[in-house]
Amino acid sequence: MLGKANIHKLAVSAMMLALALVLPFLTGQIPQVGKMLCPMHFPVLLCGFFCGPWLGGAVGFCAPLLRSFIFGVPHLMPDAVAMCFELAVYGAMAGFLYSRLPRRRVFVYVSLLAAMLAGRLVWGGARVVLYGIGQSEFGWAAFIAGAFTKAIPGIIAQILLIPILVIALEKVLPDSLKNRNDY
Repeated sequence: MLGKANIHKLAVSAMMLALALVLPFLTGQIPQVGKMLCPMHFPVLLCGFFCGPWLGGAVGFCAPLLRSFIFGVPHLMPDAVAMCFELAVYGAMAGFLYSRLPRRRVFVYVSLLAAMLAGRLVWGGARVVLYGIGQSEFGWAAFIAGAFTKAIPGIIAQILLIPILVIALEKVLPDSLKNRNDY
């Protein structure tokens, strides 16, 4: 039987998944802007912080695939498949570190930055595998450009906004949504 805390986390996870599907419409008119701002990343990271690593990872894994199946964007291969691994690591890593580290502001940033770096590394690894299957080349320059250079506005926005949201919401959310070693 699901307890109240689990029901709250499932409801928030569903809302974050819905946001991950809808937020790209804000930047969808200009695809280059959408790729730079990474709108799907925000709800996945927040889900990890508030719902834990399992739900954060699940939302991250499902969001790009669902968006690809429902709306056709991102393209399933190789974009959505690589993104599903990247975002799964974002949600899982943010949730895991945040639940394990002391409750100080600096550790919100540590959790966020570690999740962002790990997710980008996994994205690069997934791209190497997917491009290897397709007999296309994915080298170091493509990795740096795709994971970092083109995403600088999104990276900056995540570093500025996610900690502010996490710290502010921690003060007003019920205890059932405070990710504390409960997975």
